[in-house]
Amino acid sequence: MKALTIPDAAMAIPGLQEEIRRSQESRYDHRLHGILLVAQGMSCREVAGLLGDAHSTVANWVRRYDEEGLAGLVEGDRPGRPKRLTEEHLAQIATALRMSPKDFGFSSNLWDGKTLAAYIGKQWQIDLGVRQCQRLFRQFGFRLRKPRPLIAGTDPLQKEEFKKNPPSCKR
Repeated sequence: MKALTIPDAAMAIPGLQEEIRRSQESRYDHRLHGILLVAQGMSCREVAGLLGDAHSTVANWVRRYDEEGLAGLVEGDRPGRPKRLTEEHLAQIATALRMSPKDFGFSSNLWDGKTLAAYIGKQWQIDLGVRQCQRLFRQFGFRLRKPRPLIAGTDPLQKEEFKKNPPSCKR
């Protein structure tokens, strides 16, 4: 019988591993397979090589399984870093974004990541990065609007005369 192979396996492996990491159930099943292979006599290094994990990770699974049984393989809470902005801060930011930055002493007409970061720093002495401020725009349902630059040296009157439809013809 002909051996089956996966075409372009080198490209498929990272995608499959990412799919395993995607949900808590699949990560639990992945750990169960690791423990099963160790129970069948394979070393943690061999199992790690097969499953694509670090041998210390497999050793941690085995240790937790020995100490807690199957409950040791269940995904634990990952609290992460505490939020720096409270719900009250977020509500005030959402209100401020509906106003002009000039109302808060800034020179720009439109909110952007830098302006929002400066506003948050000025209001609450919280230092947020520009990228995090851009995420806040998305969180509040805003989209990035960039002002159209005025090309240096153009005369607005000449530009209006050059246009195909003069302002009086607009509907």
